[in-house]
Amino acid sequence: MAIEGSLQDVSLADICQLLAMGRKTGCLSVTDRSNFGYVYFESGRVIYASLLNRPDRLGELLVRNGVISEEQLAAAMSRQAELRTRGPVGELLLEDGVISSDDLHRFIRVQIEEAVYHLFTWTRGSFHFDLDQKPEEEGFYLVDIPAESLLLEGARRVDEWSLIEKKIPSFDLVFELVKNPDDDPDVELVDKQVRILPLIDGQRTVSEIVSAAGMVEFDVGKALFGLVQAGFVERSGRRVADGPEIDEQVRQHLNLGVAFYRSGMLEDATREFNAVLQKDPRNLGALHRLGLVAFRSRRYEDALRFFDRLPSEGVAAYAVARNRALTLEMLGRFDDALESLERCEKTHPGDGEVALSRGVLLMQAGAPLEALAELQAYRDRLDTRQPAALFFSTGVLAAAMSGNLDQAVSLGREGLGLYPESGPLLVNTAAALERRGDVQTAEALYTRAVALTPPPPQAHKALGDQAYAKGDLEQARIHYEKAVKVDPRLGDDVYLRLGTLAHGDADTDVARLLWRRALELNPANDAVRAHLELLDHGG
Repeated sequence: MAIEGSLQDVSLADICQLLAMGRKTGCLSVTDRSNFGYVYFESGRVIYASLLNRPDRLGELLVRNGVISEEQLAAAMSRQAELRTRGPVGELLLEDGVISSDDLHRFIRVQIEEAVYHLFTWTRGSFHFDLDQKPEEEGFYLVDIPAESLLLEGARRVDEWSLIEKKIPSFDLVFELVKNPDDDPDVELVDKQVRILPLIDGQRTVSEIVSAAGMVEFDVGKALFGLVQAGFVERSGRRVADGPEIDEQVRQHLNLGVAFYRSGMLEDATREFNAVLQKDPRNLGALHRLGLVAFRSRRYEDALRFFDRLPSEGVAAYAVARNRALTLEMLGRFDDALESLERCEKTHPGDGEVALSRGVLLMQAGAPLEALAELQAYRDRLDTRQPAALFFSTGVLAAAMSGNLDQAVSLGREGLGLYPESGPLLVNTAAALERRGDVQTAEALYTRAVALTPPPPQAHKALGDQAYAKGDLEQARIHYEKAVKVDPRLGDDVYLRLGTLAHGDADTDVARLLWRRALELNPANDAVRAHLELLDHGG
């Protein structure tokens, strides 16, 4: 399963730490607008990394460090141009005897390390990890670097307290050693880390470490940050505990599971949470997180079973009830979902988010007027805050289904002014415009929607319907196929149309396959059944 997410939610250093702990093999791709980089792992160790338009090219590194001269680099690059090869310039330098293989390999390692350090500075963008992907480079151009070493050095380069305090938000926190750096021969600590390491005992607060070490707060924070980042040290709590002590192994499994979950590594998170339940079968944190893992994996029945094992009262009751309502909504059990939201209303009366959720549920339950009333209640409770994109996309649909197309279009235009790249809002506003007769503007909005990443499948379907109505069957086919590629369960009507197009091309085998798929999605579709019966009788 691919692992992906946003760098605003989890840092690249945290992702690398988790990949190292999970001994993963594959490619971690990172994008930030027009910037792109990737890091390859093998069994949790970094073997290759590169950046688009990287600031440290190999030839420049060699010149800057006095290994070769600028004239030697220019000669190698000129020869590279003559040979019309895109091969690494380092190979040509090696062939010409300008550089030794040891020096070349050493600076390849430096180049890879610098690429990773540069990626650590990215705070925006997204990441995506593909399991078992291998780099095109081979042998000489691959390295074997423990991720812990890169994480330590990356942390050493951090000079901003705003980054450090994400790991150490308070000086009354207590940290403990979970893995001894002395056991890893590839890891080298700086003097300040060596100095505070014996003081990290699971008892002292950060403030007490500052006093005992005789160092300033920033130096202790930075040294501790590096140890935390590399996975040698973990937060174990605060000085005063409010409740009974948690078994140490349970706590470690729980913390690691939460980290895996936040990074999208759901299989690893499940393993850790199950380990918690083996030692503590009634652990509320593990049960709740396993429910969330099941929900994200679209195993809604499993998610509901986990949520139902949690108490309906207590500090987490509100969050559990919200998640339970969302799960019931995905199962199509709208009345039960509304009942679950009623519990939220009792514990958090006047909560606008509950009103928004009720509006969405009522819309899906086929009660658009009641949905509009709940959406208005949500907006009234916001005061001066900006409504969510979901408010507008649901409101457009509810107003249109209530027969008020002007209100639907007005809401849509207001929402698009705030959320111009909201796929559901673009699709719903376009549908309202189309129903009002403004087909051209609707088509423009659908076209904007399919340019998003990922595109909403409903936009492709709508463009396919428009092309089909115009008699442009090839364009209709293209959009329908793109729609079901994004969402294979989009709807039986799409497969009905695709089957009809295939039948028109005398491709009866494909038509039969597509119509059977439509019937799987909707066994009550009599039109599809009639088409299949006609085919079976030679029609």
